[in-house]
Amino acid sequence: MRIFDPHIHMTSRTTDDYERMAAAGVRAVVEPAFWLGQPRTNVGSFTDYFDSLVGWEPFRAGQFGVRHHATVALNPKEANDPRCRPVLDVLPRYLDKDGVVAVGEIGYDSMTPEEDAAFAAQLALAVAHDLPALVHTPHRDKARGVERSLAVVAESGIEPGRVVLDHLNEVTVKLVRDTGCWLGFSIYPDTKMSPPRMVEVLKAYGPERVLVNSAADWGRSDPLLTRATGEAMRLAGFTEDDVDRVLWRNPVEFYGQSGRLDLSDIEAPEATFAGNSILRGGS
Repeated sequence: MRIFDPHIHMTSRTTDDYERMAAAGVRAVVEPAFWLGQPRTNVGSFTDYFDSLVGWEPFRAGQFGVRHHATVALNPKEANDPRCRPVLDVLPRYLDKDGVVAVGEIGYDSMTPEEDAAFAAQLALAVAHDLPALVHTPHRDKARGVERSLAVVAESGIEPGRVVLDHLNEVTVKLVRDTGCWLGFSIYPDTKMSPPRMVEVLKAYGPERVLVNSAADWGRSDPLLTRATGEAMRLAGFTEDDVDRVLWRNPVEFYGQSGRLDLSDIEAPEATFAGNSILRGGS
């Protein structure tokens, strides 16, 4: 089973996670820029973070044979902080980076006017830079948040097939299914979706335009739940082709629209950079 996790926050995970993921079949990941758990107080905090997403983290992943790409954005939660909004002015520099395959995470947290403005501005950046967009749907009042997100996407002029609405569930999938947008589902230990629930959604709606991710971060989460979902699909009678489509070919197709997805020599771990390795005691 080959796995491409299209939404995982590896900055908050350990090298042990990379090792376990690689052993489970995870060969590629996309790491969206997101909230770090406490407020950032200035734009410099973001630029250092973005630099690590396009520099250090791809190297760290490569030590374990995992190909790492990123998305960058001002996330919805911090869009409400006036200290953070100038990040919008520095984003174009990062949206030109080779390893950046989309604008994200963007969208809504509390559905404030400030979030409206940041969302629309970043969809415009996605259009200007010819990149897909990764949309975070809110954890509270999700159905209304999805409806509002779809309205903003429609107003932006971006091609729906270049947008994924993430963190969907059994209720909100119905709102997105026929819009032309991609459908993202996060598999979590306690919240969001579980492997059995995801299988039922796939039975009802099929594997087309579906992205399954772990969204693993600094909270209670599990970077191997993509693998668990593939195994649950097998047990439910889905074919190996269906599993490969959901866990590999779909994310390759979606992020491939950026023209920057590099999956060449994916089996070959990167040994060193400037003579340095993070494999303690290794060569």
